[in-house]
Amino acid sequence: MAAGEARMTDLERLRRRLPDYRLIELPLDLPEAAVLMPFVDKPEPELILTVRSRSMPTHAGEVAFPGGKRDPSDRNLMMTALRESQEEVGLAREAVEVLGNLSPIPSRFGMKVTPFVGVVHADAELTPEPGEIDSIFNVPLRFFLEQEPDLTAPVEVYGRRLRMPNYYFEDKRIWGLTAFMILDLINHVYDTDIRFDVSDD
Repeated sequence: MAAGEARMTDLERLRRRLPDYRLIELPLDLPEAAVLMPFVDKPEPELILTVRSRSMPTHAGEVAFPGGKRDPSDRNLMMTALRESQEEVGLAREAVEVLGNLSPIPSRFGMKVTPFVGVVHADAELTPEPGEIDSIFNVPLRFFLEQEPDLTAPVEVYGRRLRMPNYYFEDKRIWGLTAFMILDLINHVYDTDIRFDVSDD
């Protein structure tokens, strides 16, 4: 890490390095969805996560970012992420500064999910939508930078061999697509260098 980067705050590094992220296309003809990875704008930034309602048809009771399937009326996938975040957790669009997006990831339910990274005003009010979200909680970014995930044995995912990451924060298990997205981001921005793709082994 360069001396200048060592003096930057975590959010300054995020803003500086995310534009250099190399997108990897996903050549699969799947329905599209998008999620928002919302970082709270604080001296020690936190990542906003949700626990999905146990009545949901997919990912019931799991930890997830706010987001969902693209509607025909959505101008683009960024609009999907912002609309779904407003519907699920009451996050006003004007409270979000979208910094960019990461590579799309296929879900086990046959969706192509694109994550968008955003910074949220510290005083933004959030309210879970009862039919979709059980609760909202924050995890310090430092937790993910200092705590390596548990990685499973390699599994096949649409032709790639991946080690599935699992984080354990308090009583929450953060895994699946959500953990992949977090790991993809911190590997690029914060040089954590935790390899989960073993397709070339």
